[in-house]
Amino acid sequence: MTRVLVIDDEPGVRFAIQEALESRGFTVVAADSVGTALHSLDQVDVVVSDYSMPDIDGMQLLDKLRTVDTTMPVILITAHGSERLAVRALKQGAYDYLSKPFDNDELVHAIERAAETRRHRLGERERALEQAVGVRIIGRSPPLMCALDTATRVAGKDVTVLIRGETGTGKELVASLLHTNSGRAKHPLVVFNCAAIPADLAEAQLFGYTRGAFTGAVAAHEGFFVQADGGTLFLDEIGELPLALQAKLLRALQEGEVQPLGSNQVKKVDVRVVAATHRDLKSEVAAGRFREDLYYRLNVVEVVVPPLRDRRADIPLLAREFARKYSERFGLPYVVQLAPSLVEYLEKEPWPGNVRQLENTIARCIALSTTKLVGLEALQTTPDALDATDAAEAASPAVGGPSFREQVEAFERNLIRHAMTSSNGNQSEAARKLRLNRASLYDKLKKYGMTRD
Repeated sequence: MTRVLVIDDEPGVRFAIQEALESRGFTVVAADSVGTALHSLDQVDVVVSDYSMPDIDGMQLLDKLRTVDTTMPVILITAHGSERLAVRALKQGAYDYLSKPFDNDELVHAIERAAETRRHRLGERERALEQAVGVRIIGRSPPLMCALDTATRVAGKDVTVLIRGETGTGKELVASLLHTNSGRAKHPLVVFNCAAIPADLAEAQLFGYTRGAFTGAVAAHEGFFVQADGGTLFLDEIGELPLALQAKLLRALQEGEVQPLGSNQVKKVDVRVVAATHRDLKSEVAAGRFREDLYYRLNVVEVVVPPLRDRRADIPLLAREFARKYSERFGLPYVVQLAPSLVEYLEKEPWPGNVRQLENTIARCIALSTTKLVGLEALQTTPDALDATDAAEAASPAVGGPSFREQVEAFERNLIRHAMTSSNGNQSEAARKLRLNRASLYDKLKKYGMTRD
């Protein structure tokens, strides 16, 4: 179903266009100004706008849209005698124009052609990005495409990049894109999670150490900077790095050299640094928790990865892809289908954990499913239950139902059952699929009464 954004400051005209389009099966979002309309841009496929608006004209509208979404086709409506302006707009990137008064059939045909053009443009951009990233991209929302476009443009330029986005949005994918499409692709991409290592060990891991540099240093260790020499060092969750270590990191970036702990010698390194954070580093700088000079050194180019709630149109695509992925991973003889009511519900969720949370939710639904079609009732099996009253009423177990532990055990039992079935009862093969050692699998088989002895 084609979604159309109609922009006109005259209520009568706006209502007439909306009525005409909705009667033909289009979904219409109406706005009385460009400023209001821009907030709805990621929900539509085509823009229909009056050329002369109080806050902006058609040419300025095209300029604004180019900075947000270059694939969006715009059909301008002009007053009689303004064809010269319309032709100028076409040269500036407008898809088409209609002069008042126009026939509704003429508008419908223009929208249908524009929607097909947008699908073609999105397809071309998606294929180009997939070729650049090297993996299949699920989703075509403008915020996601904008982030990937920016990353693709700067990948081949040896500049420091700061990737900003909430946890679970896919910042690692962007870092991989930047490395794979750079002149450093033949050298290592080394990942250092600043939040995963205690502060007293982070310096040793980053810059290396000599034998005997501290208790337990029984052998020399090359730090991550040296390991990434010639390649890319991805500093994930850079906002968690202690202040004392930030100063040493800044020096390494500025001088291109590191000094291992316990050594008087410095080592020259040629490393491109890509950093990522879920924090607002500007606020961290203002609060005194992050060095301002390091922030500007890292933020030469910023790539913002959008949260899932800002790309809701991608949720059905992602959910169905995860259903296919986990149906195959769990060895099912079919691909589990998601009921329309479940997909519609997923689209409305806030997803604070973003794509990662959605993937885990679908994985649990598939692991615990016993039918080819799963609906809202499948959400009762998710330990981090989704926050929705209607789903809780439709799907939650009654008081005194399965406990958290029982639900987790049911999830584990179904995983093992699917793995054993797909492996024809071969425990070694099932263990490999589950990434368990064979002894652990056997213990679990005994626990759930699934052994033959």
